[in-house]
Amino acid sequence: MLNVGGADKAIPIPAHYGGWEHVLLDIQPARGVDLVHDARRLAELRPGMFDAVYCSHNLEHYYPHEVPLVLAGFHHVLKNDGFAEIRVPDLPAVMRHAIERNMELDDVLYESPAGPISVHDVIYGYGREIESSGEDFFAHKRGFTHKSLLAALQQAGFPAVWLTEPQNFEIGALAFKQQPSAEQRETLGLAG
Repeated sequence: MLNVGGADKAIPIPAHYGGWEHVLLDIQPARGVDLVHDARRLAELRPGMFDAVYCSHNLEHYYPHEVPLVLAGFHHVLKNDGFAEIRVPDLPAVMRHAIERNMELDDVLYESPAGPISVHDVIYGYGREIESSGEDFFAHKRGFTHKSLLAALQQAGFPAVWLTEPQNFEIGALAFKQQPSAEQRETLGLAG
């Protein structure tokens, strides 16, 4: 499993990856990074290297014109029966929540292991991380809805996509390089 931009192997990944080889990709060398490479250039790697790609809260850090490159790269490095698992902020859910509660951008949406997360943090990127690192890469450059995430995955060549119900202000997707087997659907808890 290729974990794109996971920052650290200590960050929990979904339980269904238990026992899988966990390859951590990042753009810069750091502790625990296995593969130093730009996710926008994954198509330069050998095709069919991985059973799965896991990308949690990283895709929104790319500009809109770069997202297709990243997703095409995911498709490229997956084995024929592979899948990509993606999690991104659910901007419509954040907006609805903030409007219904008359919240300001600096109001706290929820507490995370990193500390309080504000409305601003979900829409524009985690402000304290950007401020402390000086890296504008951590800023969000692309927002997602269910419809836009589905369209981006289909345009990248994924013929079978399951979107999760919004949870904790995020959208999740499982995108398969080909139609998944009954065993894959069962393992991943997918209906149909």
